[in-house]
Amino acid sequence: MEILLTNFNLLPVLIASVVSFVIGALWFGPKTFYPVWMRALGREIPKERVKMSAGETFLMFGGTYVAALVQVITLGVIIAMARTLDPNFSAGTGAFFGFIFSVGLGAFASLSHRMFSQPDFKVYRSIKVWLIEVGQDVICLSIAGAIIGAWV
Repeated sequence: MEILLTNFNLLPVLIASVVSFVIGALWFGPKTFYPVWMRALGREIPKERVKMSAGETFLMFGGTYVAALVQVITLGVIIAMARTLDPNFSAGTGAFFGFIFSVGLGAFASLSHRMFSQPDFKVYRSIKVWLIEVGQDVICLSIAGAIIGAWV
């Protein structure tokens, strides 16, 4: 356990979590995937700014950041364990770990949830929603893995 803690570096994890949060904001921006995602969900794209209380706004954005932080901390622990076996762990290996874990565990763990949660049971639309949602996770965790892997 001690060797694991010596290979875990909090600074790149924090940086990678902020990078993931920013990528998510861009990914679901009004000029990127947000309109496609909303239509695939079978929802109307709001014409006016959605009004939320300060608490709701904090919960939405704070919760999104905490989720990114937990994902990146978990990836950081996995990379720290791998680094005990291979001290020459690189950015490329970190990106590969981020990709493998985000696809293998994250993406496919959520596939059945997405398939059965589509309110109108349009399975093809649910796959489109799933691809948009997990695509962001895969990109974010691959980049986070590269950041953590590059940090010595």
